[in-house]
This record gives sequence, structure tokens and C-alpha cells, in this order.
Amino acid sequence: MIKRRILRLSGTDTKDFLQGLVTNDIGKLSEGAVYAALLTPQGKYLADFFLVPDGDAVLLDVADSLGDMVMQRLSMYKLRAKVDIAETDLHVHRGLGDTPADGFADPRAAELGWRAYRDEPQTDDTIDWDALRVALLIPETDVELTPDTFILEAGFERLNGVDFRKGCYVGQEVTARMKHKTELRKGLAPVLVDGSAEVGTDLMSDGKPAGTLFTQANGKAIAYLRFDRAKGEMLAGDARVKWADAPENASN
Repeated sequence: MIKRRILRLSGTDTKDFLQGLVTNDIGKLSEGAVYAALLTPQGKYLADFFLVPDGDAVLLDVADSLGDMVMQRLSMYKLRAKVDIAETDLHVHRGLGDTPADGFADPRAAELGWRAYRDEPQTDDTIDWDALRVALLIPETDVELTPDTFILEAGFERLNGVDFRKGCYVGQEVTARMKHKTELRKGLAPVLVDGSAEVGTDLMSDGKPAGTLFTQANGKAIAYLRFDRAKGEMLAGDARVKWADAPENASN
């Protein structure tokens, strides 16, 4: 399981501060955990994370690899806002089945179970989370989610990671325009894989670049596709790949 860093944001301006920065509506914290992202002004991905209520404070659960950058960005935007940002020693626990009393249902999909934040590290996790991610088309930080990502191409609307009614946030204009004025020509999609290839291997269709192959499990994978080129059988190195739910007009 990817290493996580848990930050605590506290202070009287915390929720208003976050509301003006992240892709989701902070008001949803009253219902549980919130999945959201921080974007560049140009609408590209910087980080994805979970926000969970912690009394009057908010915990921010982010991949450790992005922790320093997220702290720097938040501090840069903070200005005179009454917000304190601190690291914690908390550890993420995850599981399937009933959500424990101290846990929060994963907001991306019910099938992803729950998350809890505890003082000791988890030692009993035997779940193949990558296989579950592949089955549910769930992107992961630093794998499918990179600085070149537009969050709508990564499925953030389906994953409850963006709110189009909340008002302005950094990168909102580009995201809204992609939602309302364009049809997505690229994006993450489920594929079937015969063989194996390294994560990040280019997909080729009739000798032309058609996308990139990412996480693989049980003969399936997550791929980033150019939808107009993802037709029929594609190649990722020696592996043969096919778009699992391609529309009829993309299969011939």
C-alpha cells in the first residue's frame, strides 16, 4: 500500500480556505470523508487526497511523495488566513466490510471499503488493493495520476472528486470548460491484457501511439487511451491489449 502522510489543518478559516482551493465541496465533510484534488491554475493535476473531519480541524490524507509539495502550496496560498498546517504521526488503516466506529467510508466507491486514522501502523492488510483498483478503474497517485493529468480524463466526476456547483477554486475554469464545452477525446479506460508490460509502456495501434498502459492485475489493466485510435487490438511491447468496453464504432 502506498505510503501516506496525514496533515492536520486547524483554525477558524480552515474550511473557507480549503473551499477556495480544492475541487470538491468542503461542506460535504458533514457527511464523512471527501475526495478532492489540488490543481494548477491551468487545470492540471497537482495532488489528490482525502479530507476527513477531526473535531473542528480537518485531516488531509495524501501520498507521502506529494506531502512536502502540498504543504508548500497550502502555505503559499494561506497568506493571512487563520489556518495552521501541521504534520501528524497518524497512520492510515484500510479495510473492506463494515466501517468501524472510527472509520470513514471511502468516498470514491463503496467497493473500496473504509479508511481510518490511528496512532499505530496497520499490520494486518492482506487485500490486493491494486487488483481492486483495476477492477473498479481507480487511478493511483504517481501511477495513473501525474502532472500531465486533467482530472476529468482520470474519472474524478465518477469518483466523486469534483463538484461543479461549489463555485471557484484553483483550476476551476478549465475543468468546467472541459465538462460543459468539450467531449473527452482521451482518458482512463479498462483494458484486457494478454501478456505483461511495464507500467508506463506505450500502447500502439496500427503503428500509431494510442495511449499508455498502467496498473495490471488478473488479465485486466487501467490504460490512458486516445479514444479515436484505441481500435481493435493494440500492442504494449509484446503484450496484446484491447479496450474492454469500447463503443462499437471504436472496435473495427
